[in-house]
Amino acid sequence: MRSVVLTFLVLLIAPVLLRAGLYAVGQPQAHWSRADRSPSGLAPDPASEPAAIVQIYAARAYRWRGIFSVHTWIAVKRRGAAHYTRYEVMGWGGRPLRVGSGPPDGRWFGTVPEILFDVRGAPAAAMIPKIEAAVAAYPYGGPGGYRLWPGPNSNTFVADIARAVPDLRVALPPHAVGKDFAPGWFSVMPTPSNSGWQISFAGYAGLAVGAVEGLELHLFGETLGIDVLRPALKFPAFGRVGLRRGP
Repeated sequence: MRSVVLTFLVLLIAPVLLRAGLYAVGQPQAHWSRADRSPSGLAPDPASEPAAIVQIYAARAYRWRGIFSVHTWIAVKRRGAAHYTRYEVMGWGGRPLRVGSGPPDGRWFGTVPEILFDVRGAPAAAMIPKIEAAVAAYPYGGPGGYRLWPGPNSNTFVADIARAVPDLRVALPPHAVGKDFAPGWFSVMPTPSNSGWQISFAGYAGLAVGAVEGLELHLFGETLGIDVLRPALKFPAFGRVGLRRGP
């Protein structure tokens, strides 16, 4: 039992320490006022793609927060629309919930995002009204509705919208700290992909089992787990190690 506990602690702590070391010796990031927020080219140009589009993005959080977590957001475009609407939550500037705040695929303070979910055409058109309704009903969008850890934060927001719109079936990154936040000290709820169930102790600890997520153990907002159907291990601070789960 002692060996099991020790192994578990090493698997949980070592990735965070390694990531912190890489951050310490890496190139310093630009000040937020000068950091690159330009489009990354991942979102289709509305001028050449008239179809409805729903995308979910993730990028390393800014500065030291990126040791532990990513930042996630949602971008949608209705059929024939000339622009996207971007939905996300941020921890500064009054109201956490932001609508239309920047390019859909913008670099997150210099970091190129990755696409977690990408659907176009009729399925996307059907999802957009549901996403808009879920955003309007998000309970932590007003002043005071943001807490960096364990949530509610930007990843809590995307996970909440995903649970409210089952067609999204998105697997948030293991190091999306806040995705497992729940307001009560003990909650049972669907996984963000709606392919399984999880328990959460206010986001500080928990367990999830789902066809998309696999088996996950949550502790202090980080995830240790295994994806069986798309073989990969999940580690704190680093995320998936194995086959990539496409958007």
